Amino acid sequence: MAEALTREQVIGRHRALVVRLARALAVLVPLLAVSCLVSLAVGAEHIPLGQVLHSLLARVTGRESGLPWNTDYILWQVRLSRVVLGALVGMALAVAGGTFQGLLMNPLADPYLIGVSAGAGAGAAFALMRHLDSWAGGLGVPAFAFLGAVLTVTAVYALSQVRGKVSVEGFILAGVVVGSFMWGLVTIFMSIAGQDLGTIVYWLMGRLYVGEWRQVGLVALLAVPSAGAIYLSAYQLNVLTLGEEAARQSGVEVERLKVRIIALGSLLTAAAVCLTGIIGFVGLVIPHIARRLVGPDHRVLLPAAGLIGAGFLVLADTVARSAFAVGELPVGVVTSLLGAPFFCYLLRARSRG
Repeated sequence: MAEALTREQVIGRHRALVVRLARALAVLVPLLAVSCLVSLAVGAEHIPLGQVLHSLLARVTGRESGLPWNTDYILWQVRLSRVVLGALVGMALAVAGGTFQGLLMNPLADPYLIGVSAGAGAGAAFALMRHLDSWAGGLGVPAFAFLGAVLTVTAVYALSQVRGKVSVEGFILAGVVVGSFMWGLVTIFMSIAGQDLGTIVYWLMGRLYVGEWRQVGLVALLAVPSAGAIYLSAYQLNVLTLGEEAARQSGVEVERLKVRIIALGSLLTAAAVCLTGIIGFVGLVIPHIARRLVGPDHRVLLPAAGLIGAGFLVLADTVARSAFAVGELPVGVVTSLLGAPFFCYLLRARSRG
């Protein structure tokens, strides 16, 4: 009888999880779709939403849209790649943020805490200073940014190991130290960049402009499998939040889990920043929003954070390129302007709670 009751409890909990996940997806997926449609329609050249839907449907069914050629060109060659890139980067940063907050058990943790952004900035600044943007078929800057991010994480991981184990406190401190060193390199590169200084500064501000679809494909190739692999460890991440000793008693290989999560979260962050630059507050704020909406279970939290982050960054980029008469702003500026006040609100609400 006890075994039957335990089995029923397990099945009931599994069903409850599926229901919560299905409810979150049923709300957030349509909201993301609406965000993408709005972003496709809004811009310097306004395209009615009906024409956007008509063009998308025509392309899916293989028919001619019958719209002016410039309308189809703007939708498919200019805006759609940018929207897809924004969704991928927003998803990557939000999932990485939620993952590191759970792993480090620190609500203020974000993907940049471990120095990934500084390493990527150093790599990109070096490539721009040396005019390597045309290297590797136009992927020189993303390649050097990705390399800088990976080298930074490797150094942070090596410094945080104590007797073969990764200390959470040591990992955070190592990230701050190595990140500060990398920002020092960025400052040096900017000081000697000469006429390329403006290009470096603009990259560091964060932007979603993309020249070719293959660049979007590169981010997708790195980000989507990494996010999927992290989700496979969501239950173990839940157990780890109870404490390392409790996790070990539950059968979780804590050190192996740490290495896997650090590697995947860092890869996810590096994939996001290597092409777009530094886009702040997405990985810090969005997981908090998702946690308030769906709870702390990472099996629901991570998909919800990914969808909210994707929609948020798509809309932020829409604001960045259309809401200011002076021209297009870097999307990193917009996310900071939107994210900082909201995070202050979250902190005040947390203190009152």
